[in-house]
Amino acid sequence: DVVADVLQFLQARIDAAVAAGVQHSTLVVDPGFGFGKTLEHNLDLLRGLPALQSLGCPVLAGLSRKSMLGALTGRPIDQRLAGSLALGILAVERGVSILRVHDVAPTVDALRVLAAVNADASQGVASG
Repeated sequence: DVVADVLQFLQARIDAAVAAGVQHSTLVVDPGFGFGKTLEHNLDLLRGLPALQSLGCPVLAGLSRKSMLGALTGRPIDQRLAGSLALGILAVERGVSILRVHDVAPTVDALRVLAAVNADASQGVASG
């Protein structure tokens, strides 16, 4: 179970950092998409991102242009923007608070659309 393994690993690293004097409130965790994981591991980890909230730290995800996108789409690295945006949206919807991306402006646009769709009607959305 890749999610359980990542949770256990990250909790151990958090515990070690806190024991060394690092304040828990300053920590960010990264589940390590693509690092020593199969395509199915990465998909399972993406599905299991909400479980990482139990660690009590912001979650960072680096999903931009990953090899998993190549495996899923057959596209080379320089043609993975659409897939990167999709993964970024899915990650944020699953609790990720920090995205590491290559294509900042398109990612910001995609996240603005997500925020508008998810916005409470009473907040209103600026047009433009």
